[in-house]
Amino acid sequence: HKLYERMIRGIINCPVPVIGAINGVAYGGGCELVSAVDFAYAADHAVFAQTETKLGIIPGAGGTQNLPRAIGKQRALELILTGKTFSAIEAMQWGLINELFPSNQLLIEVTKVADLIAANAPIAVEQAKCAINKGSQMSLNDALSFEIEAYNKTVPTSDRTEGILAFNEKRAPKFEGK
Repeated sequence: HKLYERMIRGIINCPVPVIGAINGVAYGGGCELVSAVDFAYAADHAVFAQTETKLGIIPGAGGTQNLPRAIGKQRALELILTGKTFSAIEAMQWGLINELFPSNQLLIEVTKVADLIAANAPIAVEQAKCAINKGSQMSLNDALSFEIEAYNKTVPTSDRTEGILAFNEKRAPKFEGK
């Protein structure tokens, strides 16, 4: 269990985006994993549940913390306390999943999203993720100050210079993560 706990923390604290692709059943730890990633897509037939209370335990790898943050406290309480299953459509409606795809298209579509992210400036992506994740845990005034700190880390980069130059020259930028 400690290894699984470390994995969940590693995903949450990973500086680069972690995208989920769920193509089946995500019960218990699998559902906790989905709620830990930055965002997720699912096959339209996917099924989810936090079934731990049916086993005499509780979600112990972030489920009681990440699921409420993803779908709201009341819905998470209902799902965790009852152990009810929920569909991919419900997961999307509640905000756990961003979009649904047919099973045979899921990885193709997720790869397209990953490619869009990978085409952006790596330092900017990392700082945006950091500002969103840490800022969401702060008051608005503190979060705005933190956002400026993250923004200022992008200003001296070669990628920022390249991005502006590419924009002015009406071409795609070639970012190097510097």
